[in-house]
Formats: sequence, structure tokens, C-alpha cells
Amino acid sequence: VQTRFPSFVAKTTCNSLIVHTQSDLLLGSSRCSLRSLRNLSMNVSKDQDVLKFERLKDGCITSAKGFSAVGSCAGLKTSGKDDMCLIVCTESEPAAAGGVFTKSVVRAAPVDICRNQLELSGNRAAAIVINSGQANAATGEQGWKDALDVIELAASLIGVDPKYILVSSTGVIGRRIKMDALTKALPRIVSELGSSVESGLRAARAIMTTDLVPKTVGFQTEIGGKKVIVGGMAKGSGMIHPDMATMLSYITCDVGMDGKEWQKLVADAATLSFNQITVDGDTSTNDTLIGLASGASGAWVEPGT
Repeated sequence: VQTRFPSFVAKTTCNSLIVHTQSDLLLGSSRCSLRSLRNLSMNVSKDQDVLKFERLKDGCITSAKGFSAVGSCAGLKTSGKDDMCLIVCTESEPAAAGGVFTKSVVRAAPVDICRNQLELSGNRAAAIVINSGQANAATGEQGWKDALDVIELAASLIGVDPKYILVSSTGVIGRRIKMDALTKALPRIVSELGSSVESGLRAARAIMTTDLVPKTVGFQTEIGGKKVIVGGMAKGSGMIHPDMATMLSYITCDVGMDGKEWQKLVADAATLSFNQITVDGDTSTNDTLIGLASGASGAWVEPGT
């Protein structure tokens, strides 16, 4: 991933090379997101010094303020491993939300539903519900209904309007979600939400399918004198190709921003990072990148600045 900042092209401490793994794709997306935040919030010219970014030890989806997460087992995988993940904005108002999705003509129900939800909510979201084990792709009208039922249940448990809930699925194509197991487990999973590093790392493990390791990262910088953090996680080891170039990825940030402006930033970040690599030339039915911005840092980016 090429940026204007030489310090951002260093190799990560992960056991993989730049651009050749999901960890580094996620790292690149975080860089580009914060680069865009820098330009939006501070209007810095090309001649000025760039902001310093510090990589966080054990950076993950819960690193940014205003978010909790959980990974848990609902019984969706025959292996008995964690297969449900929940990411929740803990602020009083839903987070700014932006999404980039597969351009495949064959898409899973959650992909099109997320697009609809973002439009309906004005690019705001309070939570993302993610299951692994079944992709809920090529599942017809019943698959669409299953995803909507998950949204309704999660909204009632969290206490928000259903339009602020996003959903993702990953796993075997052609398989419906095991709804009986999911609906039985979700109330317990909501009660397990936490903001610790362990909660964030377990969330990353819960979205894995064929992945060999969980992929997480976090960075911090300052905007307007306030510390701002970006954290994230990704999964995917095959069917990686531009538009979108990874199976599932989620980014959290604690800056405050208008939802539509945040959507533009997320899309720009994907263009400069995730969509710069191919592994096998195949896109997928479920490719999804969702970014959330809580505003909990107190740093606010005004539209048009």
C-alpha cells in the first residue's frame, strides 16, 4: 500500500509480509483512514510535518473508545469453536457508519441488507452482529428473512431501533444460519460484551473460518490535541480480489464525524488499501468492510474541513 508517509510503509511485526496478508491489508486500511482524518480535521498542507502514529500493543476492535465486543460459541460450527461476534457502540447515540461491499452479482443476503440499513439510518449504526459457519448466501427468501430476524432480535436485546443494526455472515455458501442455535445463544452473548483486549481478541477469533490466525491491529494519534484510536480486525484467506479485497473486515474509531462524510472516508480507505491486492482472482458473495466512528475521543471532524 503506497501512501505519502514513508513511515507507514514499514513492515508490521506480524509474521507476514506487507500487502500479502489480511493483517497488513487491515493495517493499510487503518493508515489510510487516519491519513484521511488528518486531512479532513487539520487541513494540513503537503509541506507540513505529518502526524505521528503509534501502533498499539494488542490493538483490536475494542481499542477505540466507545465500543464493546464479544466472541462466543452459539453452536453454529460443528467444531465447537466460537462462531458469533457482536460489536456494539456504547455511546448514547449510534456511531457514524460506513460500508464497502462485494461487487459480485451473486451476493449474500447480509450484504444487500447492510446497504439498505446504512441508507435507512443515514449512515449510523449501533451494533454489528456477525456469524461464522454459514454464509447465508444462495439461501433465497428464507436467508433474507433469517438476517432480518437476527436484526430484530439484536435490536430488542440491545435496546435500539432495528435500523441501527448491521449483520454479516461467513462460512459455507448455500447454508442457512442455524437460527434455532443463534436465537437461543444471542441473549447470553449480549450479556458477555466487554471492552477489554481479551474481548476484542476473542471477537476476532469468532469470525475465523479457514484462517490460520486471527488478524487484529490498532493505532493511535492526536487530532486537535485529543488522542484518537483506530482498531480493527479482519478474516479471510482465499477469494481475495479487488471490489472488495477481503472477506470480512471491521474498523472502529473514536473520532466524531458526520455519517455521510465517514462513508466517503471508509470508501477512500478501501480503494487505497484493500482493493490494491489479489490472491486468487476471485471475489466472494459476502465481502464486507464496515467502519464505525463513536465520537468518544472528543475529537470532532466538521464536514467540509
